[in-house]
Amino acid sequence: MSETLRVALVGNPNCGKTSVFNQLTGTRQKVGNYAGVTVERKIGFFQLPSGNQVRVLDLPGTYSLEATSPDEAVTRDVCLGKIKDESQQDAFLCVVDATNLRLHLGLVLEVIELGRPVLLVLNMMDEARRRGIQINSQKLSERLGIPVVETVAKTSSGVVNLIDALSQKKFALPQTEMNGLVGDQHQKVAQILADVVVFSDHEDKRTEFLDSIFLHPVLGFVVLTLLMFVVFQAVFTWAAPFQEAITKAFTWLGTEMGTLVTQPLLHSLVVDGVIAGAGGVVVFLPQILILFFFILLLEETGYLPRAAFLLDKLMYKAGLSGRAFIPLLSSFACAVPGIMATRTIQDPRDRLTTIFVAPLMTCSARLPVYALLISAFIPSKMVWGIFNLQGLVLFALYMAGIISALIVAFVLKFFQKDKSQYALLMELPSYRFPNMKSIGIGLLDRTKIFLKRVGGIIFALSILLWFLCSFPQAPEHAALSPINYSFAGYIGHFMQPFFAPVGFNWQICIALIPGMAAREVMVASLGTVYALSAANDDAMAQGLSHLISAPGSGWSLATGLSLLVWYIYAPHCLSTLATVRRETGSWKMVAWMTGYLFALAYFAAFLTYQIASHYLG
Repeated sequence: MSETLRVALVGNPNCGKTSVFNQLTGTRQKVGNYAGVTVERKIGFFQLPSGNQVRVLDLPGTYSLEATSPDEAVTRDVCLGKIKDESQQDAFLCVVDATNLRLHLGLVLEVIELGRPVLLVLNMMDEARRRGIQINSQKLSERLGIPVVETVAKTSSGVVNLIDALSQKKFALPQTEMNGLVGDQHQKVAQILADVVVFSDHEDKRTEFLDSIFLHPVLGFVVLTLLMFVVFQAVFTWAAPFQEAITKAFTWLGTEMGTLVTQPLLHSLVVDGVIAGAGGVVVFLPQILILFFFILLLEETGYLPRAAFLLDKLMYKAGLSGRAFIPLLSSFACAVPGIMATRTIQDPRDRLTTIFVAPLMTCSARLPVYALLISAFIPSKMVWGIFNLQGLVLFALYMAGIISALIVAFVLKFFQKDKSQYALLMELPSYRFPNMKSIGIGLLDRTKIFLKRVGGIIFALSILLWFLCSFPQAPEHAALSPINYSFAGYIGHFMQPFFAPVGFNWQICIALIPGMAAREVMVASLGTVYALSAANDDAMAQGLSHLISAPGSGWSLATGLSLLVWYIYAPHCLSTLATVRRETGSWKMVAWMTGYLFALAYFAAFLTYQIASHYLG
């Protein structure tokens, strides 16, 4: 059996560590949590030319082993060998940004002082050369007492040399005195830079020019708004042909399976329960991937930290800090990793406020609900000849969530005893061309996660809902459709009076219950309910959006708008509430969050329905 080499990647944020990880491991990656903590653990594998397997651990980014957050504590403990499963690392690969050695070498020196085998990965060498920065890698290796490999991870340049170095096990225990370096850490870094780096007088004109736009107090906000606007326009316009293909595929699958399964009850389970439920959610995968593509693209180019810096003053006035930007942006994907990302916020006050408002960010699980309702009730037409009306409505929903989050944070600020201001200190990385391989891997990971949810929780809940909608069966000569006599029908009719003021019919009430597990289950649940309510297969073949917008469906434009607004606020995600409990250690916080979100949802939906009913009919 071949020997497995275990290595761990260590580095500052924005050093290109993840790009190195992706170039080495490709799609052979898995993500989990460290035992006892919520910090993410990312592991990948690849084979050396010798046939030996390498296990690569991507540690959270940190500026120092003197940890100030749970993420940094994990990196520190792995380096010190304190985490049981990760105590035996054959080598630490210290990844540094060649354009910013003054900042990044400090962590390298800390790792070297631990006396563990180390290999220095000098990344972003192309950018260093472009700026006229000359680095003598051989002399740097001699001064640090460890091997050095040059790479450009975004283009895979130098990765072959890194693999060769691992094959030959060129990592070694560092020399104790590091070839005569003396003084504290800052002095040692200064000695190294003076000896091995030649800086030119060339300024980074590209970064300077782009920052003059993106960090401008006026132009910067205009650019950020336009970027978000383009993203939400693309979510609808680019995804349309792919969604149409998926819809046709599931319609064909339902028809084919319907001919094979002739037993009525089993036919209903397969076609109306499983295919209608899962298909109603999978159709929105293209829109979710387009949204993630833009987020990953902005992250790869180095724009996101600048957006955080730009918004810091505005967010502070609302009771947040610029550091909350990245967790809140992550919440656009899912509130769970967004809430977990608040661990990087050192101030407990700002961290708790960010946790409270993170669910107001429009996560990808809401997107299927938004897309269904917008396609059903908002006409697909152009405004002023260039804007898609459906995209404009989606943009408005996202902005409503953002503005609501700022208002909630502003209100919470008045209940805080500590009124002091904490300065935002963060590194702004160089602008760079995106690594399309890393973006591709990120999109593939998101696809796997989404389809796993469809094949797991959505599949299970679709079957459960089918059972509740199918039993007990309707009596002979029943005047209403069979679903009215089922368990789900009774539950929906029982809830309906409470939700009548916001315009929800009993079918919506049914779908709200399984939607608590995950928001996108709402669409699958409606698909199952209406599949069992449809008078014939032709009606269902037209699609769920046609069914709910058809005359006599029990829906109105006011109902559709009310449900859209409801989903801006409603706490429909048990995994988010569980994460809040885990991160805060308090059920009281969970109760407060659930209460205020539900109150906001009901109040906003009530106003929307009443106003829309009065003015729109």
